[in-house]
Amino acid sequence: MTTYAFWNNKGGTGKTSLCFQSICFYANNHPDERVLAIDVCPQANLSELFLGGLANDGSTRLLQRQGETVRATIGGYFQLRLPAPYSPPALNAQDFITTPASFNADIPTNVDLICGDPLLELQSNAISTLANNQIPGTNAWVAVVDWLRDLLAVIRDDYDTIFIDCNPSFSIYTQIALSAVDRLVLPVMADDSSRRAIQNAFSLVYGLKLPSDIYQAYAFATRLMAEERELPKVHLIAKNRITQYMGSASAYAAVLRSIDDDVNKLISSNPEIFTFDDVTSGVVNIRDFQTTGVVAFAQGTPLYALKSGKRSVLGHRVTVHEDYRVNMVDAMNKLTAKL
Repeated sequence: MTTYAFWNNKGGTGKTSLCFQSICFYANNHPDERVLAIDVCPQANLSELFLGGLANDGSTRLLQRQGETVRATIGGYFQLRLPAPYSPPALNAQDFITTPASFNADIPTNVDLICGDPLLELQSNAISTLANNQIPGTNAWVAVVDWLRDLLAVIRDDYDTIFIDCNPSFSIYTQIALSAVDRLVLPVMADDSSRRAIQNAFSLVYGLKLPSDIYQAYAFATRLMAEERELPKVHLIAKNRITQYMGSASAYAAVLRSIDDDVNKLISSNPEIFTFDDVTSGVVNIRDFQTTGVVAFAQGTPLYALKSGKRSVLGHRVTVHEDYRVNMVDAMNKLTAKL
């Protein structure tokens, strides 16, 4: 079983939309595999997309799953863990799993989902407090960040590949997600804040270039490695929302080349944190989804299943151009071929 996280601690990089399309494309291209999507984000946008998008009652269906007797979300599972933070309780994992194809016919039938939940924000302080308790004979922080690993251990034999959409933060629930994955997909955009975000991500996850040694003992990497645990490896850097009109001399292209330079330096200095050994193997370019993406996400539809032509979406008349849709499908196939 291989587990991927889509994460960047900077918001606005198109992470969730890229994650949704990647999961659908991967599942569609691997029909014999069982795929699980886990939405570890309090906004729960990934879940809404899988359940139909804004135009097809995705939000209503998500609220229904949050209102089940056993809350059928990641927040529902965490709620079960709060009274038993340091050892896994007896549970039925199926209580927290949804099959999106039951609600949204465009989703591959081999995909299951653990829905996101705004409850995560309310739970965050309590979870952090539990993780910082001093308990003789128990590493409370590790026991808490293992909550998702504990759940995956129960369902490990049921799935071949797992994708986790993480919140753009490094909060405790993001650490719970990242400690459970094998590989990271880091979306970036063509702006300098994305470049800084990549540098910050390597500091947060791997403890690289921390501003002072004082932080090293408390670093995520230090605490996990003290328990002889492996860190996730960076598997892909997705340059997302690249406009098709961007020329090689543009300011945007200069920023993207500087990201390549930064990554090349990190590959040279810390090759153990990557699954690839050169930028060309680990970087993919995704052009702007533009109107095609707006329609796909309003309807909760993978790009390969989207019909071209004119339509009304949320009261607006829009046109999906077939040539552009085909370009997007090609870009997503190239990305998922690397998974």
